[in-house]
Amino acid sequence: MKPKQLKFVAAGIGAGAAIAMGALGATFADEPNGAGNVSKGAEFTLGETTTDSAAPTELATTFATPPVTAEKPDGFGP
Repeated sequence: MKPKQLKFVAAGIGAGAAIAMGALGATFADEPNGAGNVSKGAEFTLGETTTDSAAPTELATTFATPPVTAEKPDGFGP
């Protein structure tokens, strides 16, 4: 095989690979973020939701206290 023929064959193989990659990319790009089999324009149904209408009467935490206390080592602070 002559070098000129080899270049044409290699160019043909490269062009075919580029076309195949473009076709596969377009095929798999239809479903962004793993949308699954939901077609465009379809609505999602998430089921029932509940809400609480009454606010709590007391705050869950009024202040925080550390679980452990320690003494300052000599030489730190006044």
